[in-house]
Amino acid sequence: MYYPYVRGKQYELIMVRDNAPILAESGFVPIIEPVKRSLAALQRALDAVRDAGASAVLIVNPHHGDHSPNAEAIEALFRDDLQDHDSVAVGIALTGDSTLAEVETLLEAHEQQEVTLVHAGFAEGRRLADRLVDFDNVNRHVFFDEHCGKLYQRHFRDHQRVLLKDGFIRRRNKDHPPVEFFSDLHATFEEDEGMAGFGDFLIVGDDYSESGGPAYAVAIHLTFVDPDRDGEMHIFHFVSERQDTPTDPAGKFAESLDKLADEVNRAGSHLLRTEAVEEFLDLHERGHYPGLGYVKKLSMQHHIETMAHYFRHRP
Repeated sequence: MYYPYVRGKQYELIMVRDNAPILAESGFVPIIEPVKRSLAALQRALDAVRDAGASAVLIVNPHHGDHSPNAEAIEALFRDDLQDHDSVAVGIALTGDSTLAEVETLLEAHEQQEVTLVHAGFAEGRRLADRLVDFDNVNRHVFFDEHCGKLYQRHFRDHQRVLLKDGFIRRRNKDHPPVEFFSDLHATFEEDEGMAGFGDFLIVGDDYSESGGPAYAVAIHLTFVDPDRDGEMHIFHFVSERQDTPTDPAGKFAESLDKLADEVNRAGSHLLRTEAVEEFLDLHERGHYPGLGYVKKLSMQHHIETMAHYFRHRP
């Protein structure tokens, strides 16, 4: 159903680990692209997924981060630790730089495991579809909408298909509007798109960077479903008032929290009071600043909780 795509940075993996029970209950399947050399946090997240009875997809040929030049460590993880880890499927990323020969090599290396193909710019869709007749372990195709047109997707229409869209517009924090459209894919992926599932990049977006620059403005990004707009998903950007210097991130976080608390307490607000929002409110009451990484983790958690609530209660 829902396939959140996360890059394996520290707080992304903590979010997966902490929310494994919600993922299991809701049938959500995170797609994880490991980007950090150390795999300890990744293993803890995958163990939590397994223990909760959830599932995940792990990209074995990441195209970002420390493992992009050589993914042998990821292959070794599957070979040594995940062979009997039935909750984790192999994910193979197909980009514009991928060749059919490379894809076949990876498929042959993992012919005893379930495989999900993530299509993100690969050009040889017809030839790949013909070759997949020999690989009955490929059980899912994820199409990054920005790089895969309808004609390309058509080659795999007899398979389980998932549409991945980036709903987050990346810009400087100070340039975010107070609220904007995020996505309607949660409501349209089946009937309008003909897909078995959908995904997004949560409130982080697809753009990858090793680290952010100085925070001239602090922003808290929280999604919500708007019943007044046909159930579209929108996103609040609670941006600090001060935006001119990179100093005092704690004080700027407090300014963003003030705006968040005002919205939560506003009569008629559609912002769901998730556990993540409750934690934000607790931080507001205590005047505590946990660091920007943890703020992002809570915002991602809120998105997962909001999605789970939507599918529990949709008509």
